Amino acid sequence: MRILASLVLLAFLAACATAPAGPQASDATIAAKAYRESGPATLTLITMINNRDQSGAHTALMINGSQRVIFDPAGSFRNEQVPRRDDVLYGIRPVVYAAYKGAHARSTFHIVSQTVEVSPAVAEQAIMLAKARGRVLGTQCAASTIGILQQLDGFSGISRTLFPRRLMENFETLPGVKTEKYFENDEGTVVDGIAEVNL
Repeated sequence: MRILASLVLLAFLAACATAPAGPQASDATIAAKAYRESGPATLTLITMINNRDQSGAHTALMINGSQRVIFDPAGSFRNEQVPRRDDVLYGIRPVVYAAYKGAHARSTFHIVSQTVEVSPAVAEQAIMLAKARGRVLGTQCAASTIGILQQLDGFSGISRTLFPRRLMENFETLPGVKTEKYFENDEGTVVDGIAEVNL
């Protein structure tokens, strides 16, 4: 039993590991790439799920407020066309969001996206908190996302956990959640998926 528990912990630690920092996007670049999706302000919890054992591998939070960004704590997504500062990705046009999902989805993982409508004020607060969070250490993707959510009106009841799947299950209980799943059958890693992105 101890060996099994150790293997589960190792898998979890590897899933949400800290990626190299990389260059920090300038204010000018972020402003030039800024994008807002039409429609209401929303929060979208993005969870990478292991197809073999259904465990959670990574958590991210897409925020559509005055602009659409992805808080990608300890994430691996790097593309020169997508500005990144600390753990926030900017300019999340539909093609960029599709590329983000496609880079993570493969034969061994699928993506669960859970979206809720929020007020513009809540979306703006979420963006500000994501920007202020700085870089997140590995294994803290779910915990850091919860830390942001718990400060937002309507999300204070989200319970603390280190596990992306448990956060996903908690998020599912919120009123009005719309859930989508995304699958791909290609092989390789997130890095391989990013290499294939053409924006």
